[in-house]
Amino acid sequence: MKFEMLFPEVANLFGDPFNVRYLARSVPECEVIKTGLNETPRFMTGDVDLIYMGPMPEYAQELAIDRLKPCKDRINELIDKGTVFLITGNALEIFGKAIENEDGTRIECLGLFDTVAKRKMMKRYNGLFLGSFEDMKITGFKTQFAHSFGKNGEGLFKVIRGDGLCPGAEFEGFKRNNFFATYLIGPLLILNPEFAGYILKLLGTDSKPAFNDVAMEAYRERLGEFERPNIEYYS
Repeated sequence: MKFEMLFPEVANLFGDPFNVRYLARSVPECEVIKTGLNETPRFMTGDVDLIYMGPMPEYAQELAIDRLKPCKDRINELIDKGTVFLITGNALEIFGKAIENEDGTRIECLGLFDTVAKRKMMKRYNGLFLGSFEDMKITGFKTQFAHSFGKNGEGLFKVIRGDGLCPGAEFEGFKRNNFFATYLIGPLLILNPEFAGYILKLLGTDSKPAFNDVAMEAYRERLGEFERPNIEYYS
């Protein structure tokens, strides 16, 4: 089994690379491929089981877009084939149509989803999130300079509390086949071991998430905190 991490030298904020490290601890026989900005992604020349990209500084989004534009058709092909993608934090914005700056300038993105991210660099958004996916509840954190507006495919996590893709949105994130993109950081899979188990099943393994008993105990305690009526969801 092969997991590919895209551009880890820049896409490494908030501890989110531990999403892949957590999966790797759950499937010890896997190979983790770290593809740098100046390297051709492995998925262009062969199959991989999971493709991951995490949050990055805003300047690095343009670098990632530049590197991935020649890969757009292959990414579409892999999504249609059911390859698992996990995209977290502001890496999500790269797969929309564009990123708009406050001065009106616009960065064209990959255009796989019909959304536009609108930045407010002097107003960072911080918040908690509680949502649902199938029969499980999802917890997570947000810290970002932009929200995304427009159609987001099927949507990923249905909002229970907090903001979705943008304030007032019904869903948080994108989903198409096994392509999952979310603003949530945390890292997502460690915070939500049930969802990590779901991803592992998609990858065709019966392995349980690493440290599952401890992870589930922490998850249940966190969920109880997030469900408290008086908890503040924004800062």
